[in-house]
Amino acid sequence: MGEDGRLAGVVALAQGMAAAHTPRESWRAAALGACRALAGSFAALSVWERELGRLRVLVNVGDRAQGEEEFPGDEAYPVHQFPEITEFLHERWAAGGEPNAWVETAEGLATGHPGYCHQRVAALRRRGRGCCVVAPIVLNGRAWGELYVARSVGSPVFDRGDADFATVLAAVVAAGIGQSERLEEARRLAFTDALTGLANRRAVDVKLEEAIERHRTEGVVVSLVVCDLNGLKRVNDTLGHAVGDRLLERFGSVLSLCGAMLPGALAARLGGDEFCLLVVGAPADDVVKAADELCRRAAELELGEGVACGVASTDDPIGAVGSARRLFRLADAAQYQAKAERSGKPVVAGREGPDDPVVRLADAEPSGEGAVERRRFRGRRPL
Repeated sequence: MGEDGRLAGVVALAQGMAAAHTPRESWRAAALGACRALAGSFAALSVWERELGRLRVLVNVGDRAQGEEEFPGDEAYPVHQFPEITEFLHERWAAGGEPNAWVETAEGLATGHPGYCHQRVAALRRRGRGCCVVAPIVLNGRAWGELYVARSVGSPVFDRGDADFATVLAAVVAAGIGQSERLEEARRLAFTDALTGLANRRAVDVKLEEAIERHRTEGVVVSLVVCDLNGLKRVNDTLGHAVGDRLLERFGSVLSLCGAMLPGALAARLGGDEFCLLVVGAPADDVVKAADELCRRAAELELGEGVACGVASTDDPIGAVGSARRLFRLADAAQYQAKAERSGKPVVAGREGPDDPVVRLADAEPSGEGAVERRRFRGRRPL
């Protein structure tokens, strides 16, 4: 491959990673781009999980052998089987060298510095590949993982020029991974409550809209548990906001624990002392059971005074739910009723017969300061 071809390969790899929307897409774009740029038949991207002492494969692309999945769930190798990433790289960097790529063949080392690696050679033979080039990926001055590109038996063996090019590609991959991780962190922060670590109101708005669309098109059950932590103002006024924050954190942990009873539930803090669980797919009775457990555990928290909890589910007789706004109104009205009754159990919209007071309250036109639309519908409360 000429210089123009290699430059085009670098550009294509960088553009592929830049266009990715998720880490998985970024990993796949990196492996595919490197495979094409090096005229390989197979490529993999692996990360070094230091705390577990292993190299974990993130993605396999190209001609995969039997048992190789594109996004493997548990393909990992003890790092001591591939000591180059630790011993060789450390020694090279300590001496002021660079993390250059090297080539292995089914017969042993072809070019590079780490030396014969029995495990890699055995893997090449076992999977019908003739050679591979291995390029360390370095991120923020530390070994992050490795880029691996192989060619099938009978194809030309990678040479020193290919190894040098693989080193360049690994640097481009490292830059792309760094950008992807920064974007992912920014997304996480944008949708996470800083105090509790739960999802925030923005995340609920987005996920609830998506869930209601699925309800409209697929009939999927969508449920919302809205709760108001009692006694927070008293704690803040008498013991200080630091203690109040600890109460919020404790309740956030309880909410997360109870949400785990419902696969895929989203636990969130809406703001101030208001929290919710968004549940997609579970029967309403399961949601009510989890909400009941939430009330029980909240009542046992030190300092707090329990929680007022309302539930609304498309699985209950609440009428048509054509918008996220209506489901939220129903759950909020149920929570409002629970608070008014000082109920130690959740109030569930639609379960009091044809003239259910919660449904009637939620569907009433809001008027004045006493209207039930206390959050999104009349404006958010200050934090």
